[in-house]
Amino acid sequence: MRVLNVAEKNDAAKNIALCANRGPPNRREGLSQYNKIYEFQYQINGHQCTMIMTSVSGHLLTQDFSPQYRQWQSCPIVELFDAPLQTICPPNYQNIKRTLEREARTCQQLIIWTDCDREGENIGYEVIEVCRAANPRLGPQHVWRARFSEITPQAVNNALRNLVPPDERISNAVACRSELDLRIGAAFTRLMTMRFREIAQYKPFLNEKGLLSYGSCQFPTLGFVVERYKEISRFIREDFWKIKVTHEFKKPEKARVEFHWQRVRLFDQLCCEVIFDICKERPEATVTGLTEKPKSKWRPLPMDTIELEKLASRMLKINAKETMRIAEKLYSQGLISYPRTETNIFPKDFGLPNLVQQQIASPVWGAFAQNLLQLGPNPRAGKKSDQAHPPIHPLKFAPNLAGNEKRVYELIVRHFLATCSGDAKGFETILTIQITEEFFQADGLVITERNYLDVYPYDKWEAKTIPHCSVGLKFIPTRIEMAAGQTSPPALLSESDLIALMEKHGIGTDATHAEHIETIQTRQYAGMNDDRRFTPGRIGMGLVDGYDAIDRAMSRPHLRSQLEASLKDICEGRRNKADVLQEQIDNYRGIFLQAQAQIQKLRDALDRYTQ
Repeated sequence: MRVLNVAEKNDAAKNIALCANRGPPNRREGLSQYNKIYEFQYQINGHQCTMIMTSVSGHLLTQDFSPQYRQWQSCPIVELFDAPLQTICPPNYQNIKRTLEREARTCQQLIIWTDCDREGENIGYEVIEVCRAANPRLGPQHVWRARFSEITPQAVNNALRNLVPPDERISNAVACRSELDLRIGAAFTRLMTMRFREIAQYKPFLNEKGLLSYGSCQFPTLGFVVERYKEISRFIREDFWKIKVTHEFKKPEKARVEFHWQRVRLFDQLCCEVIFDICKERPEATVTGLTEKPKSKWRPLPMDTIELEKLASRMLKINAKETMRIAEKLYSQGLISYPRTETNIFPKDFGLPNLVQQQIASPVWGAFAQNLLQLGPNPRAGKKSDQAHPPIHPLKFAPNLAGNEKRVYELIVRHFLATCSGDAKGFETILTIQITEEFFQADGLVITERNYLDVYPYDKWEAKTIPHCSVGLKFIPTRIEMAAGQTSPPALLSESDLIALMEKHGIGTDATHAEHIETIQTRQYAGMNDDRRFTPGRIGMGLVDGYDAIDRAMSRPHLRSQLEASLKDICEGRRNKADVLQEQIDNYRGIFLQAQAQIQKLRDALDRYTQ
């Protein structure tokens, strides 16, 4: 029996074949130079099979409007909400399609090896559609799905022993989202671009294509950036004053201690000056309290996709899109588990010791891994599971990586070892003093067990010595001073902040956050400053203000988060694709007609920012 196996990328196909064959398979060329064919023998359910393993390169098919609707002047724009669509294979993927058709004609079974997430399920159904058209005998009873979270011999063989039918509900959710994105994006993009692209004062602020595009994820993402910028612009600084006390202790041990005022600060300068003068006149300080209590700094939770993106952006200065490109490459090479996961808890029988054992060879963290193995890995448990993939973790030691691939891999390894270690432990000391009627306190920390901190440089926990003074001890502080300051506005959003907001409000998924952030930058709706924080562009500001004047929902997260919830309902069988599609089309058609009727409000807002 001949079985056609199709993975999402060539690297994945190559490594899956290598794992299943337990050695290099026979290789031959496909019609696409980038997608090879690997052949090997394998037993499935007692049947000897010739396995034909090949790949696509992501989505094979796409949807577009029928030809009579593709020209921008071809129809009233509102008709795009109901215009017929066609499924097409782009020219650069025709050779991949022909390879699948040729191989499918000689096979009796089809196994889908695309990534085990929503997008992968949809790509799998594109493969099924192409193969079944070439070989109608590949009916539902002859098509299978391999479920796996890593490309290792154990995972690949386990997937082949436990093949399941593909899940059309998950594919339908992606198809629903894709169709809505096409219809909504095309309608609003045509409306704005046709009205505004030729206006001279806008041209310096548009990208080279001159497009003013709209997307139901990109606009709420832009909305977060604009709202933070406006919050900063609206912020009115206030002057405040505070009293600081410093003392150089000579005994019981030598230490310089800064005491913080328990009032923190006052916004009345005269009042603060009166209190300060009293403290200066009667400066004797009396120790009124010394408390010591255990203190812990928690080790990190197991890593999910969002945490990987945020950490890489914050600690490595690598943006989310590049991080995920690197992570997917490491996954395809069998070095890490599947990097698109919402799970932050390891199953109890996960086999963590074997994974820790792999890292003992490292000259950098090998000793930590060895010690961890002796103590027994004890991962902190989160509360999220997507029921499909475990947290992101390393599969083997990889000493030959370089550049950003090495840095991302190291982040994943260190995070994994840290989460399997123990919390850092110590004792917090709080020393309280009284000067006249005012109280001041100093906080100290003694670290007794560093534990996970020894392998995790991304967290800081600094020891700070406080002398053990007896209650009732009196002394004259070395310095009492009054300091002035101003309240500060919040900072502009970092990429890590923006991803956190998108997650909180249900904008996109862990698999699409990076793409939406990239889009608002390539459209020049927002940019990143030298501090790697987002600032809105003039067109971005104008679009958000303009749509706010028409309907605030356009740049707010509610519309898109509502759709994401409906897509989840499709995945879990609570709703069907057709109902969600019609509901959303009706909703956005109404908003479009409103925007079309009030387009001058958008023009007015754009004018304000571009003049």
